[in-house]
Order: sequence, then structure tokens, then C-alpha cells
Amino acid sequence: MLSVVCTLLILIPVGLLMSAMISRTVADAMWNGTEQQAILVAANVRSGTLHHVIMPTVPGAELIQVVAPGGRILAASPDAGDRQPMDRVWPAPGDTIQDLQTCANPAPGCLRLSALRVDSAAGSPVVYAADRTTAMTSTVLDDILVAAQAALLTAVVGWITWNVTGRILRPVESITSQLDTITFNDLSRRIPEPAGRDEIARLVHALNQTLIRLERATHQQRRFVTDASHELRTPLAGLRVKLEEAQMNPQDINHDDLLGHTLGDVDRLQAITTDLLLLAGLESGSATHRESVDLTDLIRTELNRRADRIPVKARLQDGLTVDGTPTQLVRLLTNLLDNAERHARDRVEVELRGDDGQALLTVRDDGPGIPEADRERIFERFTRLDTARSRHQGGTGLGLAIAKDIAHAHSGTITVRNSAHGGAHFDVRLPLSPRPANHPTSGT
Repeated sequence: MLSVVCTLLILIPVGLLMSAMISRTVADAMWNGTEQQAILVAANVRSGTLHHVIMPTVPGAELIQVVAPGGRILAASPDAGDRQPMDRVWPAPGDTIQDLQTCANPAPGCLRLSALRVDSAAGSPVVYAADRTTAMTSTVLDDILVAAQAALLTAVVGWITWNVTGRILRPVESITSQLDTITFNDLSRRIPEPAGRDEIARLVHALNQTLIRLERATHQQRRFVTDASHELRTPLAGLRVKLEEAQMNPQDINHDDLLGHTLGDVDRLQAITTDLLLLAGLESGSATHRESVDLTDLIRTELNRRADRIPVKARLQDGLTVDGTPTQLVRLLTNLLDNAERHARDRVEVELRGDDGQALLTVRDDGPGIPEADRERIFERFTRLDTARSRHQGGTGLGLAIAKDIAHAHSGTITVRNSAHGGAHFDVRLPLSPRPANHPTSGT
């Protein structure tokens, strides 16, 4: 329906313009001869060379009269000499010529007539030049033909548009009905993709890819909720058992030990909650203050603050700056160092250097390393490998997931591999700030 309306809005003005142009062209053609004849006779009147009998010289203008005010015929062509004026039209002094059709005078019949005032004087005669016509010629027929053509064209365009739109929308309706059957509880269904690479096929492919991403995100969310509830339930259950035991047997409880254990459970709950809130903030992309951060000074300051079981050997290139949030960058480094300290036997190393427009931060340890099959999985939340990262060793199971999200939030990447001498080798790449900084390498 909209296409038909648009077609009408286009064709109606075009049709009116065409009708006006056709009418003007027809009028110019019909009255061209009579106008020329009237102009020639008027020139003879002004020059004083007019004869009483006027011989037509222009084809298509056989009837000529020169009429004085009052209706007296001064001169006429042979076919119009003994008759009364062919018409009573009298151009005003400001009008040069008037074209009309008339059947008012039954003697000559229907005429196509041009009336020309010789001059602007009050007693100026008028020249009538006319041609007989069998019927009243009108441009109404032309208007009707143009309107009929516009209506026919509108109907054809509307029919074609209706059918083409119907063929286009039928697959869309099918897609809509299939999408209606896909619910949040069952995102595994897919829409059959048609053959070809047209717009509908690309639309179905994009919808299926969206469903895949939605299913993956939903699965991760559900697993995250399950893991989070389990991780929170464990310290809560331990805390409840200790408190219930203290309530039932207060005389057998060492209050210092009880407070120590319960505070430990509370600390774990607080750590998990803090990590969950940080992950939620990173996922939502909530706005955080970004500034130019001297990554070298930030790492050096954090290393001097820590009191680790294994001293960290650092090799830091000075003057490397990135755009980011200092607290988040500190958290990324802290999580990687905590992970290395839990797994290392005797050595933990940190290196920072510039590499092709990026700051490359490396954290290495000499622990058991990470099997290749688990190098992607360790960045998932609450993932603990069999040989490392148990609850008894500390940690919430969210440290590496947080590190990955912080790196991505800073337009960076984080990867892991096993180093040549054994142990895990984490590489974090962050884009450097535009400010150039070429400083010598120093060790701390």
C-alpha cells in the first residue's frame, strides 16, 4: 500500500505537468496559422495597404475579417465578406491577441479563431482570422488520456510492487514464525538457511550467528551463576557449622580459634564478592576514569610494596606509558603475580618492554606449567586445574578471568604458554600512549 501511495505522489504531479505541456503544445499548433494571418493583416492595416477583399496567405486561416468598433466590417476574405462579425470578442488595449473556439455564429459554424487588436487607440479595429473546425477541439481528451495512462501505470506498479514485496516478505514471515518458537530456555534451535547469498540468506545467517552468541553467553552466565553460588555456599556453610558448634558447646570452644577461622571465611566471602563486582563492572563496560599511566613506575611501585614468598626478579624498560585505569592495571599485575607465587618453586620473573607500539608485560614462574589443552580454560571463571589453584592455596578462582577482562577493557590481550625452562609464561600486550618514550632498559 505504501508503494502505491508513493507511486501516486510521483505520478500525479508528473501527469499534471505532462497534461499542461501537451495542452500548450496542441494550442500552439492549432492557433499558429490563425495568429500568423491576423498579424499580417494587422500590419497591412497599420501601413494603409489593406484591400477591401483580403486574400488569405497562410494555410489554415481561410476566414478573415477586419471589424471596426460597433461591428462594421471594414474588409474580409471572400468566404467571410458578406457576413456579420464572426465573433464579439474584443481584446482590450493591453491585450495583443486572444485565441478561442466558438460556435456562437451559426453562419460560419464552429471556428478556431484568433482576435488581434491593431493598436491601442480607442477606435482601433480588430482583425479576426479563423479556420473552420468540425467540432470543438479540446485538450480535455488529452487530459483524460494522460490521467488514464497514470492510473494504468499506478495500477501496474502497485501490482508489481505488491507481488514482489509479497515474495520478499514471505521468507521474513517464515523467519518471524520460527523465531517465535525459540525461547530463552531453548536457544539451541536454528533457522534453516536458504541457498544463495542474497539479503534474506545473509539475514538468516546473521540471526543464527546471534543465536549462537546468545546461547554461548547464556550458557556461560548460567554456569557462572552455578559456580558463584557454589563458591559462596562453601565458606557460608563452613561459617555456619563453626557458629552452630560454638552455640551448642560454648564451653568447649576456643574463642580465638573460632574468631580466626570465621574471619578467614568472611575474608574469603569478601574476596569472592569483590571479584564478582569487579567482573560485573568490566562486563557492563561502565565508564571509568582513564589517564596516561607510566606503566613502569606503576609496576615498580607495586613490586616494592609486596612481600612475597619468592622475591620477584624484574627487568623493566623505563618510560612506557599506556592509557588506562591505574587501579585496574595494578589488579591485573597483582593477579598474575599471585598466580605465579602460588605455583612457583624458586623463581618468579617480571619483564616489561616496548614491542611494536605495544607494552609487553611478561610474568614467568618455574612451576609445573599449564597443559596446552587448559591454556584457554584457565581464563574462565572458577576454573581450577587438578594440580594447582585449589581453595586451600588461596584465591577465588577469578584472578585470571579478571586479568583477561582488564586486558580486553584496555584494548589489550593476554596469552599463556610454557616457558623454555618450565613453568607458566603469561604475556600481556597493551597499546602504548601516542607519546613517544625511548628510554634505556633498567633492572630492579
